[in-house]
Amino acid sequence: MGETAMRAMISHDCAPGRLFPLVSSIMCLLIATSCSSEVRLNDIKLPRDFQIAVYANGVEGARSLTLGSDGVVFVGSRQPGKVYALVPDPGKQRASEVVVVARKLHSPNGVAFRNGALYVAEINRVLRYDNIASQLRNPPKPVVVTDTFPTDEHHGWKFIAFGPDNKLYVPVGAPCNVCERNDPRFASIMRMNPDGSGLEIFAKGIRNTVGFDWHPATKELWFTDNGRDWMGDNLPPDELNHAPRKGMNFGFPYCHGKNISDPEYGQKHPCSEFTPPALELGAHVASLGMRFYTGSMFPEAYRNQIFIAEHGSWNRTVPDGYRITLGRIEDNRAVKYEVFAEGWLLGNLSWGRPVDVLVMPDGALLVSDDKAGVVYRISYGK
Repeated sequence: MGETAMRAMISHDCAPGRLFPLVSSIMCLLIATSCSSEVRLNDIKLPRDFQIAVYANGVEGARSLTLGSDGVVFVGSRQPGKVYALVPDPGKQRASEVVVVARKLHSPNGVAFRNGALYVAEINRVLRYDNIASQLRNPPKPVVVTDTFPTDEHHGWKFIAFGPDNKLYVPVGAPCNVCERNDPRFASIMRMNPDGSGLEIFAKGIRNTVGFDWHPATKELWFTDNGRDWMGDNLPPDELNHAPRKGMNFGFPYCHGKNISDPEYGQKHPCSEFTPPALELGAHVASLGMRFYTGSMFPEAYRNQIFIAEHGSWNRTVPDGYRITLGRIEDNRAVKYEVFAEGWLLGNLSWGRPVDVLVMPDGALLVSDDKAGVVYRISYGK
């Protein structure tokens, strides 16, 4: 088996904790190697009057997205070790250029932008590139904001974002499929001041979140969480969670979903001790990036609803995910989970894997795809 195919099999955001069963191994190989060089937009199914186009191609390993100044979109990656800047082409609804602003980094998945500076999260540290907009082709030497995060590779890549409190939120995933660790930072979302000071745990009991956002009206945090592996094809569900205040515990490793006790650790703490998810998502779909839709391009029914990028299962007998879903929110409660865009998975073969979503100033929705190496633009118009 080639290195690229093997890496694609095991680099999913729910990494394996033991050897693959034979069927899963074959399935993973098929998914990992199918149609990886062909972008098949005609296979994407969207609601009526929505369209999808390629916003930027040649973005190897495209992962987390953040909007900078002058319409520039920054894109993180994992294996390529690069951070990209997508320079907009005025009036043409696409990027005119893809600029590599950083390279040879350690899984620089997370990117955030504040006051002209680009923040980039590696496995154990956060970097800051000051005045980046004027120096895309000759970026400054980064400032190390902090290098105190754990060095564990397993679930070590990070999504980062600034909250309404002007603090940078940084998750620390569990260093395992399922386990207990004495270090309280593991399986948490942390936050800190922009200069790295005041680092603290905001929420815990979170196996691995690779996407979060704040409700535009309530300013409360919502986040996705990837469920553990090896409890079967249909258990446990991924989660959409709601953390309106500091100090909440969402149950990992003792409880999964609303009331599923972990077979290894569940006897230590009942599910009643923890905050249940706001919404149970599909099992093993790998729910990653999420954003509240705050634009005006889409119909009113989408306003303040949550778009979720599902990267897709890696060890399910019948693959699931590989799509964009919608979490319906009413009166600050999640009430429904539905498919918005699908077609990256054709039968048991995938040609792309959505990772993150980003609402643009014109109301269009960008979607990154680390398998196809592109960023898409979803728009609406009759």
